[in-house]
Amino acid sequence: MSDDATHRIEVTAHAVFVPEQSDIVADRYVFAYTVIIRNSGSVPAQLVSRHWVITDAHKRLQEVRGQGVVGEQPWLAPGQHFEYSSSASIATPVGTMHGSYQMVAADGTRFDAEIPPFQLSLPRTLH
Repeated sequence: MSDDATHRIEVTAHAVFVPEQSDIVADRYVFAYTVIIRNSGSVPAQLVSRHWVITDAHKRLQEVRGQGVVGEQPWLAPGQHFEYSSSASIATPVGTMHGSYQMVAADGTRFDAEIPPFQLSLPRTLH
């Protein structure tokens, strides 16, 4: 979340294991994740790009950068939210994801919206 009350974007995310797309023998664990991006600030803002850091249990990092999310660059008025789902693949049954969205507000201010860390884990793997 941005720490400026004018430019405040709140991000929540959670993931679920997708067994039908995974191949445990080949160390390929696929997780679907859903993200909700909410503009809780006082000015409209557009998500222009993303930066993800995906870490598996062996501390191997994957970084993903790109324009928008799922082919969109959503514009969020104050109080509006945008929700989308995507997926990630790692080589271990447990990992984490975090990152940031690069935003541009209607007043021209550029800022980052933090994506807090969330777990990637097979059911019953973590307590």
